[in-house]
Amino acid sequence: MQVLVVGGTGTLGRQIASRALEAGHQVRCMVRTPRKAAFLQEWGCELTRGDLLEPASLDYALDGVDAVIDAATSRPNDPRSVYETDWDGKLNLFRACETAGVKRIVFLSLLLADQYRQVPLMEIKSCTEQLLRDSDFDYTILQGAAFMQGVIGQFAIPVLESQTVWVSGSPTAIAYMNTQDMARFAVAALERDETIRGSYPVVGPKAWNTGEVVQLCEQACGKSARVFRVPPALLELMRGICNFFEPAVNVAERLAFAEVTGGGARLDAPMEASYEAFGLDPAETTTLESYLNEYYTTILKRLRDMEKDLDKDAKKKLPF
Repeated sequence: MQVLVVGGTGTLGRQIASRALEAGHQVRCMVRTPRKAAFLQEWGCELTRGDLLEPASLDYALDGVDAVIDAATSRPNDPRSVYETDWDGKLNLFRACETAGVKRIVFLSLLLADQYRQVPLMEIKSCTEQLLRDSDFDYTILQGAAFMQGVIGQFAIPVLESQTVWVSGSPTAIAYMNTQDMARFAVAALERDETIRGSYPVVGPKAWNTGEVVQLCEQACGKSARVFRVPPALLELMRGICNFFEPAVNVAERLAFAEVTGGGARLDAPMEASYEAFGLDPAETTTLESYLNEYYTTILKRLRDMEKDLDKDAKKKLPF
């Protein structure tokens, strides 16, 4: 297939592009800044400049395309509201798909989105899912929870560097998934007609709360962590203050997501039906333990190598 990946420079999007190439598809990635996406071109992707908020830019991106995998979402440093980026942008994309005659769409959504409609991003994901269900598109909806890559910045690095680990609310068990595994599902959907017009949970093998994740990091790197739990009331106060100032709207919307990650409800789901529908082997899915162990093994080896190099340089400066 000729596949358009939207959000190809993101943590998940680049894995989807790589997986689609491996599967033999022709991959086109729509990016806002092509010079920052040169690595995708080196892999074998075709690049086209486009922005979901610029409808005219979508015409060429969709020319000759058989399927769209939409992995785009607003980023933490995006000054615009998620309603603008994730809702208006999706409407533009779907209208352009209708005009171009592209019916096959794989949409990356969030688990339990319909149960957290008070959270802006979850409301948008829920509405987008309903929009697809009411459409004539041959859609497949993948409902993820959180990615293992996010665990590195939130937990792994602070524990390794003896910094404070900040967590919010009640311990929420989250079934983290490797973006490479999510990419396997997204690309497999293109070849599995039984997934058309279906919604599937796509989460990791086991749900972990923040305390358990911190313990995994401590065991893997051999250091003790300092954990500070932010009271939910403080987060709500910060959100209220941000709502007073228009430039901080995006910050307030991000803080609202703490209701999901710190609400105490499990972000997990049974996966047997999903593996069967997509024809994938659950034994090939990355576990959080193996992911963290591999990360720390790699990092600690690099640190030891750097120390050896520093020792060599120091010895060269000795007068004897």
